[in-house]
Amino acid sequence: MRIDIITALPALLHSPFNDSILKRAIQNGLVEVHIHDLREYGLGKHRQIDDYQFGGGAGMVMMVEPIFNCIEQLRQEREYDEIIYMTPDGDRFEQRTANRLSLKENLMLLCGHYKGIDQRIRDHLITMEISIGDYVLSGGELAAAVVSDAIIRLLPGVLNDESSALTDSFQDDLLAPPVYTRPADFKGWKVPEILTGGNFPKIEEWRHEMAIKRTRERRPDLLED
Repeated sequence: MRIDIITALPALLHSPFNDSILKRAIQNGLVEVHIHDLREYGLGKHRQIDDYQFGGGAGMVMMVEPIFNCIEQLRQEREYDEIIYMTPDGDRFEQRTANRLSLKENLMLLCGHYKGIDQRIRDHLITMEISIGDYVLSGGELAAAVVSDAIIRLLPGVLNDESSALTDSFQDDLLAPPVYTRPADFKGWKVPEILTGGNFPKIEEWRHEMAIKRTRERRPDLLED
């Protein structure tokens, strides 16, 4: 898989991909992540990428030309399965979306900034719009990192135990059950006895029951869906 991220602030995206699971995935050739500085496509000697909005109002808007030129150059090099705009008014990002996108070959993520991007980019070039929650960030960079992380960890070979991702919260519309590790007794706080008995069918049954219980208590909407 290849992920291209277009941003006005590339420095914000270096750290998430330089540590832990994502770093290993890149080093092992399981995914390519390329960060593109939009200012390289800016206009004039000052590399302008934003301007005042038509009709007045507070806040600047990311200009159509730099974004168009960047996207077009990338599209000349390869075909993209999705060109995704990170925006608070996009579709809410969910595990099922991450699952679907993890099956794609080439993804492009565009990070918004200021008051957003010129609507004509959204109308003519964007194929998918994603929001990671009902709140507003200073830009789409952190959201792009969240989406990339959720997708990359699903790729074959990224996790040491590929079945681990299949038991995460939301994979089966349930929250994950409680988990424990050694010691079995800490200050009198004991691990449920069933987990230490070695009866794995019973353990899986218990885990499923606990997942339903936790989902019913914390996210009943998932059970309704």
